[in-house]
Amino acid sequence: MEKIYGQIDLETIEKLADIINRKELSELTIANGEKSITIKGRKCIPAMPVAVAAAAPSQASVPVESTLAASEASMAEEVSGKIVRSPIVGTFYSAPSPDKPPFVKTGDEVKKGDVIMIIESMKLMNEIQSEFDGTVEQILVSDGQAVEFDQPIMVIK
Repeated sequence: MEKIYGQIDLETIEKLADIINRKELSELTIANGEKSITIKGRKCIPAMPVAVAAAAPSQASVPVESTLAASEASMAEEVSGKIVRSPIVGTFYSAPSPDKPPFVKTGDEVKKGDVIMIIESMKLMNEIQSEFDGTVEQILVSDGQAVEFDQPIMVIK
């Protein structure tokens, strides 16, 4: 077996990468003395909104999966309106380019079919249209944030 990093072989690195994917970890770092190796996964856990984090129970003994599910459930109870969810995995952009104004801001009126965001996926900029008429009540993610499929992005009332 070929050694590529000190005492770590390719097979060991592949096993660690499999663990990262199965456990949906964002990264894993292994240190041996002064040497270390970091393996990064594809999926990052999205940051929870501040209001939800304050209302969540102590997370010291609660598994991450149940905490995220409880947070989304409590967010659904607190939110009155229609939730716009990400149709794909990618990066959220609120504006067509950094020097342009955002498509929508909190308080803006939108009509069904209006472009309300861009989600970049695989180097393609996907314009996402509103499925609802109404007023943008809340934007749940920040510009440039990674989003998952079906993740709540915006609330339209």
